[in-house]
Amino acid sequence: MPFTFSRQKACGKSETATGMNQISRFLMPATALILSTFAGTAQATWDEKYFNPKPADGDVILPMPCDGAMAFRQIKVPLANPLEDYAITVGQDSGNWGYLEQARPDHIAGSFTVTKPEAGRYYLLAKYELNELQYQAMTAEKCPTPAAKMRLPQTGISWFDAMNFSDKYSLWLQKNAAAKLPKEDGAPGFVRLPTEVEWEFAARGGIAVSPAEFRDSRFPMPEGMNGYAWFAGSQSANGKLQLAGLLNANPAGLHDVLGNVDEMMFEPFRLNKLDRQHGQAGGYVLRGGNFQTPQAELHSAMRQEEPYYSSGAQNKLKTSGIRLAVVAPTLTSRERVKQIESEWNKLGARKDGGKADSGGKDPVKELGSIASGVQDDAVKKQLEKLNNDLRANIQARDEQRDQAIRSSLQLGAFLCTKLKDDGAFHDRLAGLYKTNCADNSAPAATCPNRKQQMDDQKKALDFILNYYADTLVDTSMTYNEKLVQPQISVTGQQLSARGKNNLRAYLDTHWKNLQGYLNTGKIARQQWLDACKSTE
Repeated sequence: MPFTFSRQKACGKSETATGMNQISRFLMPATALILSTFAGTAQATWDEKYFNPKPADGDVILPMPCDGAMAFRQIKVPLANPLEDYAITVGQDSGNWGYLEQARPDHIAGSFTVTKPEAGRYYLLAKYELNELQYQAMTAEKCPTPAAKMRLPQTGISWFDAMNFSDKYSLWLQKNAAAKLPKEDGAPGFVRLPTEVEWEFAARGGIAVSPAEFRDSRFPMPEGMNGYAWFAGSQSANGKLQLAGLLNANPAGLHDVLGNVDEMMFEPFRLNKLDRQHGQAGGYVLRGGNFQTPQAELHSAMRQEEPYYSSGAQNKLKTSGIRLAVVAPTLTSRERVKQIESEWNKLGARKDGGKADSGGKDPVKELGSIASGVQDDAVKKQLEKLNNDLRANIQARDEQRDQAIRSSLQLGAFLCTKLKDDGAFHDRLAGLYKTNCADNSAPAATCPNRKQQMDDQKKALDFILNYYADTLVDTSMTYNEKLVQPQISVTGQQLSARGKNNLRAYLDTHWKNLQGYLNTGKIARQQWLDACKSTE
């Protein structure tokens, strides 16, 4: 859809509009109006190759001045409530570069809520690095003429230029294309540089990869590294900046997230101090490596510091650029604040359904009650600190427990698929044996072999069935239905994001089997087997 009127406001009066003003002096008002209207709608938008050379399902396109556009991807986080966040590990275990990249726990949450097909949240991250055409459309006095060479990432800009661009683009979108911006609780999204955690979560592949793949040094590259990243050497970038989108995307749908140009982050650089970041904030952060980075050094945890200023001026590099994020405010309304307050008060509270050894009492509430009745201020502060520490420890335990539940559910879903396959194979062998050997019509030598094959398959099926039953019973003995149920949606989203949509049906079957056992306490191996075999 053209945004010609906005283009003229952003880039100055167009030549077409100037010509129409001259013509209207000599033509009848009605004719002039018709021609002016035509001129306002005839301006062509950019060809898709200039802003999205590799279109894919799920692309989110936001308009830009000069009838331009920018492509984004949804980076999904499978949790929906405002105070819920997803535990991840960023960085990597590295003795040489530990002060830069040491692995540490962190958390990620999305800005925008979705309810279908599963409740979750997401933020937007640009599919490609900002290119020269897009930068000029936002900052130049006149609209640039699209050209293939302008698909090169925009380099030679400072961190302050990047912030200024984000500000201009946010204001332009809210003024000219507010309806196209995602909204959270009625508040429109805005554009900024990504945080390091937002960037690394997406660069590693987000929930589209398995936990093991997420912790690898790079996202999965089935076609080899040359198919996904530009790095130093004649076999790749050969010392030259490359056009955006020539190579394959990572599992989250992002192109050139490693290599080509370093990407600026929103927050300042901090050293790594084992499991946390150091207290001193320094320059700005660059992530991802560039076309001059050796192949062996290119990895998802790679990070470096750059000073904001160099030689008395703003620091500008020919090897760095930006990739934009679209996010939303957190405290969007009074209702949202009340919801957050309610969730905050529940943090660290018992969620075990009364199975704990404390006889159903909540230790957090008990300690809080004791603290409120203490008159000595010093003792009261100590008790309150102890209460907060207890809540934090319980919350950390609960998050680890939820991860364990999700792992158990994924295993149950996988074993259910195995039961279906092995069960169908056994039924086929049994059918062939019955058909060919029941009336002794088959050659005498074949039936014993068929019988042996059928019996061997039955043993293998029984082994998997017993393993499945043990997994199901162990889950039910460790967690109750109230704890497991919320993790079904999260697990389903993880499976879908990894391209394992077929496992979702088996997850649902496993959940029904698990609910049945939770309600009855009855071991029903044959019933569980039949349920998995009938899953489509």
